[in-house]
Amino acid sequence: MIVIYGKTFNEKNIHLAQGLFDYLQSRGRKYIVEEKFMNMLRSLGINNNVETYSHFDEVKGSAEVVFSMGGDGTILDAVVMIKDSEIPVLGINFGRLGFLASLGKDQIHAAVDAIDTGSYMIDKRSLLELQTNKPLFADSFALNDMTIQRRDQSSMITVNAYLNGELLNTYWADGLIVSTPTGSTGYSLSCGGPIIYPTSGNFVITPVAPHNLNVRPMVVNDDVILSFEITGRGDSFLCTLDSRVQAIDSSFSLAVKKAKFSANIIRLTDQSFLTALKTKLNWGSDHRN
Repeated sequence: MIVIYGKTFNEKNIHLAQGLFDYLQSRGRKYIVEEKFMNMLRSLGINNNVETYSHFDEVKGSAEVVFSMGGDGTILDAVVMIKDSEIPVLGINFGRLGFLASLGKDQIHAAVDAIDTGSYMIDKRSLLELQTNKPLFADSFALNDMTIQRRDQSSMITVNAYLNGELLNTYWADGLIVSTPTGSTGYSLSCGGPIIYPTSGNFVITPVAPHNLNVRPMVVNDDVILSFEITGRGDSFLCTLDSRVQAIDSSFSLAVKKAKFSANIIRLTDQSFLTALKTKLNWGSDHRN
């Protein structure tokens, strides 16, 4: 069974969602749609009598694949929904960049056909796990990154970072990013971090606007434990896991390690990470070439 998940949807694309449902029905494929998402689609004009689910546990045992309808943020939320079941996710990009959600709107039929014929690849993407001394996130893992940030217009923060218990560095900055290889092309990249190949087995530690100009992003193996203590002139800071955010204070101790399970991202056989770099990020684009 194909499980369909989404968050928001643009009315101008509603015919494409209708086309996906119609094509699945024409191929005799059983599918089920997340309830809140389906209610939104109905409000935009879809009139299919579609079976829905309210919680992923209801369909986890029979789910073959999850279709994520949206952008990269929707995939990040789908990974949280799936948790450690490792059910593969196929992202159909209805957003903007779509680096993870790599299938375009014109490839909807190709996506269904690929699932039917098994003509696709699965990229196993590592996740990071956040451990804290006090309850913080209901689901404490992330596909892209964990960040520590100053809050609002407060002054810069001080982060003492430790690698396997040994002091790595004291960062005076607006924040600090710990990124997986998947997340290396996101927030970390925009802050000067390197692009990391998805299967390289690393974390990237990237400061955000560091006060010390000689502090640069650092790549470490993902078999280490990174721990952090935060202080600052303000009483409150922000901690994020992908798109989720919580307020913390200096009484929180944070630690990051590699999660014990992976996210399985589906790509078609004619797609690759290098292709995505070239087409989505204009990697190596030069008029002389």
